[in-house]
Amino acid sequence: MQDKSKIRLQSHTGDIETAVRGLGWDWCVEDGCANYVPGEAVVLPENEADALLSAADTLYEMMVNAIPDNLPDEFLKVLGIPENLWKMVRHSWNDERHWHLYGRFDLVQTPEGPKLLEFNADTATSIPETAVVQWASLAAAGKKEAKQYSGLYEELVEQLKTWRMLNDDLAPALLLTYIGESAEDEANCAVIAQAATEAGFDAHLCPVENISVATEGTERGVWAQVANEQWQQFPFLFKLLPWEQIAWEEPELCHSLAELSAARNVIIANPAYTLIFQSKGMLAWLWKAYPYHPLLLETDLAPISGKYIRKPYFGREGQSVEVMDKVRVLKVEGEYDDQQQVYQRWVELPEDDKNYQYQAGVFWAGEGCAIGFRREKGIITNLSQFVPHLVE
Repeated sequence: MQDKSKIRLQSHTGDIETAVRGLGWDWCVEDGCANYVPGEAVVLPENEADALLSAADTLYEMMVNAIPDNLPDEFLKVLGIPENLWKMVRHSWNDERHWHLYGRFDLVQTPEGPKLLEFNADTATSIPETAVVQWASLAAAGKKEAKQYSGLYEELVEQLKTWRMLNDDLAPALLLTYIGESAEDEANCAVIAQAATEAGFDAHLCPVENISVATEGTERGVWAQVANEQWQQFPFLFKLLPWEQIAWEEPELCHSLAELSAARNVIIANPAYTLIFQSKGMLAWLWKAYPYHPLLLETDLAPISGKYIRKPYFGREGQSVEVMDKVRVLKVEGEYDDQQQVYQRWVELPEDDKNYQYQAGVFWAGEGCAIGFRREKGIITNLSQFVPHLVE
């Protein structure tokens, strides 16, 4: 039986909704943060909190260093990158003006230290909870002096400033797009829009189904309606729509964005190359590049011995994963069964006294900058509860 880390909790009550509204972030407590958990907080020793942020920095560097020069076809195939994205992936990787704004490392705390489960490098969510709501929870609980690693918003401002300055030949008009029916996605984009405004952008939020993309004539570019009968062109585009989804389901849009991006009619974040980091195939590639590294779990493209979890390359929200220990232990239904799969060594998540299991989400925005916890009695999904933390 593997040793588990124990999670220590502290009572952490208060009227969080009022605290968030008092900060002027009313939308943050709408549907987008419905699973926020007031009432308790994870108590995190400072050395463990530092180790989580440090792990994010080290892992990011390891990933960058493990990527072969010129991104050969074979490498992109191993990682399952859709072929209609290859040109764009290479173009963005080789031009530093294509700036990776942020991502979220999902880490597990073990008695030996943190280990990587996966990296949500392209369209990571839980930004409002991590950047705003858990910070407001300190005020609500009367703990304004308490320490918390929730510096995501500030680092997003810095990352967006850098992105704007690297592309200062383009007008700083930024369009942030999300899938229209998702209140959660809109709330995530709204935090980034606020940070972008602080970074000097003219930012506009819009459901992706309402934008217009043209590759011909004077209309060439990405457009959105900003007022009655008034359309605006946006040289900067942030999309909370996964790259692989665009490639598979919207090949014409994919082709248009590649053409506009190559001609600098638009620059997109997160850039196409972040799909390399996002692919679970990268977990196996990393293990091959850094075998037995203390931050990694053994991962392969074929089944491994002992207990393991099988994950689809571009699965999301815990769907379509399968836990095997000679026989199937657990299978989560989902829409990703037909994708390429990786096989990762099973690891026990830390538990509290009520048998909730905890996964640390560590945001990287140029550097490791914020920690948030999700908990569940079972596999962590997008519906799992979000729990704030206190550093002591």
